[in-house]
Amino acid sequence: MDREWTDKRMDDFVDRVGRFEGDVKERFDKVDARFDRVEAQFDKVDDRFARVDDRFDKVDDRFDRLEGKIDATNRTIWAGIFVAVMVKVLFG
Repeated sequence: MDREWTDKRMDDFVDRVGRFEGDVKERFDKVDARFDRVEAQFDKVDDRFARVDDRFDKVDDRFDRLEGKIDATNRTIWAGIFVAVMVKVLFG
């Protein structure tokens, strides 16, 4: 009698585990689908960031040009100061 009872409980346990595995697999499929949607949203965000990066590259180029102009002006000013000092030293 105890053997039959144990066998029946084991069979019930196997059935429950099988149902549990099916439920878990179904839940993970739903989770995977949600992750796919989230990844698609991140891809859209990545595209937006790429556009922002492009705009920053344009701004960086413009700053580089302005910096070049400032450097040229700075060199001209220092050259002028040097020439003025040399003229003052040579011609008193």
